[in-house]
Amino acid sequence: MLLGVNIDHIAVLREARKINDPNPLDALGICKLAGAEQITIHLREDRRHIHDNDAKNIIKLSTLPVNLECSINEKIIEIACKFKPSRVTLVPENREEVTTEGGLDLKSNFERIKNAVNKLHENEIEVSLFIDPTKDMIELSQQLQVEWVELHTGTFANVYAMLHGNLNNTHHSIKELELSREDLKKLLTKSRKEIKKASIFAKELNLKVAAGHGLNYQNVTMISRIKQISELNIGQSIIARSVFTGLKDAIIEMKNLIKD
Repeated sequence: MLLGVNIDHIAVLREARKINDPNPLDALGICKLAGAEQITIHLREDRRHIHDNDAKNIIKLSTLPVNLECSINEKIIEIACKFKPSRVTLVPENREEVTTEGGLDLKSNFERIKNAVNKLHENEIEVSLFIDPTKDMIELSQQLQVEWVELHTGTFANVYAMLHGNLNNTHHSIKELELSREDLKKLLTKSRKEIKKASIFAKELNLKVAAGHGLNYQNVTMISRIKQISELNIGQSIIARSVFTGLKDAIIEMKNLIKD
């Protein structure tokens, strides 16, 4: 299973102080030495972390393939076509959200997404769609003729955190998931089954399957053991761990877990 390391949160630290350090560009060589197979970055419309020059330089200088996450905003798609990453993953984007909260609504935005996909393909960029793990979204992905789908694992990760972590005892507790342990166990099983079922269905339709969002050192093996998933994109947990262990060791530890 391949690992794409999302380095957005290095830029988050930089932007918190409005200075030039730490520079996400410095992570590229470390990621490669540690065994990562891909660099992932998200160029958001509000530029809250990665900026245009970051994306340009990372795509130009990275010796690993670069997966650029972005919205279907026409100006952002134009930037993606100009910089030419190895892959573009189209994601939903809400300016008020802390992080991406769900998969793309392919049904309501079909024509806009189709136009974005066509433009990216015209520029020889492969395309992935960040979607919820449902049959309908996978069928629409096939109709859009993309190469990849990335299954949103956020629901699974939230339930896992409320069941096995300490999230419910913090001010970040998820109110709608403040349930009994028995109910959380059922939800976790259901969520993983949905991801696995979606992965199998996507492979049957000849789509390559990635997964990501909220995956960390505690929950990742439950997803990495789904053999139809060939790639995980993980960012926040790796960068958070690197504060204490260093980036190289943080990536190596994650690689070892997904090989388990």
